[in-house]
Amino acid sequence: MTAQPSPARAPARAPRGAWLMLVSGMALYFVAIVNRTALGVAGVDALDRFGIQAGWLSILAIAQVATYAALQLPAGALLDRWGARRLMIGGALLMTVGTVLLGVTTSLPVAILARVLIGAGDAPIFISACRLIPLWFPARRVPVLVQVTGLVGQAGQLATSIPVAWLLRDLGWSATFGVLAAATLATAALAARGIRTPPGPPGTATAAANPARASSLRASIRLAARPAGTRLGFWTHFLSLCSANTVALLWGVPFFVTTQGLTLAEASALLMVITLTKMAAGPLAGAFTARHPLRRSWLVLGSAVATAVAWVAILVPDTPRPVWELGILMAVIGAGGPVSLVALDYARTFGPEEAMGTATGFVNVGGFVSTILGIVLVGVTLQAVSPEGATAYTLDEYRIAFATLLIPWAIGIAGVLRNRRLARADMAAAGVLVPPLRDVLRRYR
Repeated sequence: MTAQPSPARAPARAPRGAWLMLVSGMALYFVAIVNRTALGVAGVDALDRFGIQAGWLSILAIAQVATYAALQLPAGALLDRWGARRLMIGGALLMTVGTVLLGVTTSLPVAILARVLIGAGDAPIFISACRLIPLWFPARRVPVLVQVTGLVGQAGQLATSIPVAWLLRDLGWSATFGVLAAATLATAALAARGIRTPPGPPGTATAAANPARASSLRASIRLAARPAGTRLGFWTHFLSLCSANTVALLWGVPFFVTTQGLTLAEASALLMVITLTKMAAGPLAGAFTARHPLRRSWLVLGSAVATAVAWVAILVPDTPRPVWELGILMAVIGAGGPVSLVALDYARTFGPEEAMGTATGFVNVGGFVSTILGIVLVGVTLQAVSPEGATAYTLDEYRIAFATLLIPWAIGIAGVLRNRRLARADMAAAGVLVPPLRDVLRRYR
């Protein structure tokens, strides 16, 4: 277990080229988020275009998320071997191909293949950008810059909620995804010029520049997942990201439009609240993580409790809720996005140096496993409780379906609590003691 990156990997000050690298990585992640979330505002259009019901719409959304999650560990291992630049540019090209395919097809199997390609291209983008940050910037800046990267990337949801929604309305399906593919390709070309591994004296070459020392993917995964702190990162990501992704990637717009009486523009504006909250909460979560590294789990658990309370307030009443109340729900679950990035800080501080890319990929799997579970639970439940052949679902049916999100929430809470206890035991064995919260509060008083 490591408490901080080694000095060779954490420069005392950012060298030349650091900010260009950061901006290039952010731009590519921004476009990846647009590709990832475009189906969220196109869900109603997809039902008509492919002639499908809720279950198949879930499969179409899950194809991308499942591929993304399944490739996190291979992407992390390849990051340790090949470096960030190759993976990020190659991923952007794959996303371009998948988006073009999605735009031209009316076949559901081909659309699923397109979403698989988008997920495969998306998989290495964020973990590669986060892996480069500790190589270019001092350790004290890393938690905040990871949050800022997530913030800028998640602003891609604004592009999904506003311009992509407008393009769908004014230009139609094919033209919208054609524009998105062209933007992805152009951003890849720009990023190819800006993404670099930092120069350094002999002996400071890193896993982002040189082949990994792990002998195989399986060995890398075992090494990365061995520390309890890394597993704590996995469950942190699992717990914090589920609700926001389930709503933003698929079920938010259909729920708002068909049961709450909102227009598509109003529904898109509610999705914007998720993104704006992420942008506001990201720097705060990063500052808290940097200032109180021994209390990161309290931020995670506090966000989880707030999420549960917000869902209860929406789902218990059997009538449509006011827009302001829906907005509060979007803000609360949106705050879970920056909180989920605490998982990457766990990977940085607990993960083994020689498998850091794999550790980052491992923790990043968590939120997308829970997203898949959440999307499937909502879709399957909707189809199970509605009349056979229905494609429009009632408020009561959505209330039952969204209530199933309690399952991944409870699993995540259990995972965080168990692995926090194990991680603290490992830290105590290494001489790092976490004082009880009551003692900390007593000192403050």
